[in-house]
Amino acid sequence: MKYISFLFLFVLSVHLCVAQKSTTYLLVGTYTDGKPDKGIYVYKFNPLNGELSKVSTAENVTNPSFITLSTDGRFLYSCIDTKMPYSGNIAAFDFDSTNGQLKYLNKQSSAGANPVNLTVSENNKYIVTGNYTDASVTVFSTNANGTINTLLQTIPFIDSSVNKVRQNKSHIHSTIFSPDYKFLYLPDLGADKIRVYKFDSGNEKPLVPQEQLTVHTVPGTGPRHMVFHPDKKFAYCTEEMGGMISAYTFKQGKLIVVQRIFSYSKPIKGDYSTADIHISPDGKFLYASNRGENTISIFSIDKKGKLKLIDHHSTMGNTPRNFTLDPTGHFLLVANQLSDNIVVFKRDYVTGLLETTGIEIKVTTPTCVIMRTFQSGK
Repeated sequence: MKYISFLFLFVLSVHLCVAQKSTTYLLVGTYTDGKPDKGIYVYKFNPLNGELSKVSTAENVTNPSFITLSTDGRFLYSCIDTKMPYSGNIAAFDFDSTNGQLKYLNKQSSAGANPVNLTVSENNKYIVTGNYTDASVTVFSTNANGTINTLLQTIPFIDSSVNKVRQNKSHIHSTIFSPDYKFLYLPDLGADKIRVYKFDSGNEKPLVPQEQLTVHTVPGTGPRHMVFHPDKKFAYCTEEMGGMISAYTFKQGKLIVVQRIFSYSKPIKGDYSTADIHISPDGKFLYASNRGENTISIFSIDKKGKLKLIDHHSTMGNTPRNFTLDPTGHFLLVANQLSDNIVVFKRDYVTGLLETTGIEIKVTTPTCVIMRTFQSGK
């Protein structure tokens, strides 16, 4: 008991010190009902009590459903014009961490309908985007000022799988770099595959197919989002249509499945819809969002990378499409898409369990939330 009390006081003192010298932001992507509107929101986050205060918005953007920051935090990139009856776009914004303001820079066509995910290379010189409806992966180079150049490479996909309604063709749902940025992984919900490419910035077209590394998931499960463990030895992927999470060992680009575990609290009638997935900063716990029953599932992670279910916690809203942990790992924030709210939960470092704080903000149709802490003067 004395040790736990000491640990709590130590962590609190560290947070106080960090809070005085840094600023943490929550950035939110949304759907705007297919019309140009205030679509990206910036909030200042208090890492001591979980409170949020609105700082700024990005104006005149349509359906910026997924957002990410460059690795240095200077620029925000967003999939825009998603779920529209025409080719989507990728937009660039300058992000001023001193005041939380966004400034639009430019956009480029994603070369396909419904871009749903994007990621930035380690050196900030490339952006990789996954198009869901017109299944493809696209690569763009960027400039030092954050602007995006025209399309560098595009690879289309034409596979399908057993569910003739949802898997009549490929659907790339996310784009994830390996921890060393040497490989790119593309969960394909429509083909029941995790596609793997080597990423070689020395090539004019950086993506190099690695067919021998392709992961074939259980037919009809629909791989969606993926995350690597902090120790770089394991990876985990939500299977949207199967309501499952697959655990993999990871070595030299190769994924080997070691476990599949149910993410929902109980079987449901109709389709499952597991969505987002994240791991606590200390690597001890994994969290996944389950739409339909509107819960966060909580798993412990053992030394071999296997998961053990601990609990389910209500998201206090409808359709938890996306969620994030703050950089300290002390809070978890959930974006409930269809109830227009983002809810803040406190996270126990020792047990991994979540506690309702009573803190929430109203945001219309939130679809993506990310957080970053910036040191003062940077």
